[in-house]
Amino acid sequence: MEGGGSSGEPIDVLVRSSRELLRPEELVREVTRDIVKEEIRRHLEKTLHEDPKLEQDLRDAVRDLLAARANEYAAVLRVGTATARLGLAALPPEVRRELTKDLIDLVSKELGQIVERSL
Repeated sequence: MEGGGSSGEPIDVLVRSSRELLRPEELVREVTRDIVKEEIRRHLEKTLHEDPKLEQDLRDAVRDLLAARANEYAAVLRVGTATARLGLAALPPEVRRELTKDLIDLVSKELGQIVERSL
């Protein structure tokens, strides 16, 4: 073989990664896991369908959990905001003004990028 240069390397990497992707034992394990998960999902859906009260209780519980998570995130955000305000209030006035200006510039820039990405 002529020089084992870099021209063969990408092909070797591709062949190796293809072999890894196509390992039969991995595929069998993944497919088996998917089949088991699907059967469990079907059984749970059937159970819920047969008991509308249980289904509604689960829906209510999930909704409550999502609301609780939203409240948790809002509280964490409020704590972060209060902590930032406390930190700024503890600074000497001239440093506070400069830092506040820098923070406003940073937030404005970030918001601008978010708006641009959403268009």
